[in-house]
Amino acid sequence: MVTMEKIAHLALGSCFDSLGAPFKDAGGGVGTETGRDDLNRLAALGTGTKYDVCASPHSSAIPGVCHSFTPDGRCISLFKTLYTNSCSHQCNYCINASGCRSRPEAFSYTPEELVRLTLSLYKSNYVEGLFLSSGAGRNEDAIMENIIDVARLLRSRYKFNGYIHLKILPGASKGHIEEAMILSDRVSVNLETSSPSRMVEMSPSKDYSQDILQRQRYIRDMSRKIDLPAGQTTQLVVGGSNESDEEIFRRVVYEYDEMEVTRAYYSAFSPLEGTPFETKSRQPLWREHRLYQIDWLYRVYHFKPDDIGLAFDEDGFLSNSDPKAAIAKGTIDGPVDPNSAEYMDLIKVPGIGPKSARRIMDLRKNKKNIGKKDLLCMGVRLRKATPFLLIDGLKDATLDMWSL
Repeated sequence: MVTMEKIAHLALGSCFDSLGAPFKDAGGGVGTETGRDDLNRLAALGTGTKYDVCASPHSSAIPGVCHSFTPDGRCISLFKTLYTNSCSHQCNYCINASGCRSRPEAFSYTPEELVRLTLSLYKSNYVEGLFLSSGAGRNEDAIMENIIDVARLLRSRYKFNGYIHLKILPGASKGHIEEAMILSDRVSVNLETSSPSRMVEMSPSKDYSQDILQRQRYIRDMSRKIDLPAGQTTQLVVGGSNESDEEIFRRVVYEYDEMEVTRAYYSAFSPLEGTPFETKSRQPLWREHRLYQIDWLYRVYHFKPDDIGLAFDEDGFLSNSDPKAAIAKGTIDGPVDPNSAEYMDLIKVPGIGPKSARRIMDLRKNKKNIGKKDLLCMGVRLRKATPFLLIDGLKDATLDMWSL
């Protein structure tokens, strides 16, 4: 892991390899004034991706670096940057948007500059790939072409075998999307919010159905003929347009089932000074965390949407407590016996996940009776699980299983 400051100083010092300095002045060298400008540019474009998420919570929060996971499960560090922070869209929560009164100075790379910088960091083992996002600039098609040029130069000219994640700009052409998919390991289109009506409030310059959903359909359909190893992902801003958690969840179910996204990511809304949404309430990080939990229950545990719906209150919001416990209280009719229960009944129990449920199923083939010590050895979180379990013919007498 490496900070943006260190990346900047290493880039300015050109101390990586024979590729040359990422940025040069008119004379071909790195001068003091030019160096300071380039450091500002590097910092601005790296920091501009702060709210672009490419991994689950607890990934690196350092602007300029993020962690992602390859299809084989490896965690890798990526150089995360914008191509440009100039943008013509009116996203009411974004500091780079056209409607922001404290909009920062506009910076941009050229494809060659960004390629040199990425290769320098990669060859020095600071990063293992590139996560490239961008503002739309004045000409969205031209920016998308430049983003693709970065990937094309890396793959074709420099035979780059590292990981590449490209953000698809809203409204990108089908041809650009196809080229991006051919050159990338993963692509993504940010949903931002849960519905067309919410998008009108959050970013009135974007058409939710055409600019976002139609682009996701292009990716889905072309994925059947183009090998995209890590698939397509998406991201939502949690609470930016007053949507409920249930609205977000229902949209994400649609994304998994209909758009065939591999992952959805969540970013709790944080108001930024100078944006139209600067007076909106900051959303608690626990809300983001609870959405990841129900996402996991749907995507990995394969819980039914209606069962997960038991975790929401009457207004469609989650509480800051384990949603699986709320679901268990609504779906488990009585204590679950680990010696006889089916797999799907076992994983409904808080504290038992897919791995421990499979271990229980395997162990009882060779053992007459499974006790608490066995469950503990198999990774079951007994404090959460025992109120819902029947062990040795008895249920835990110290807790009421429906009053957790």
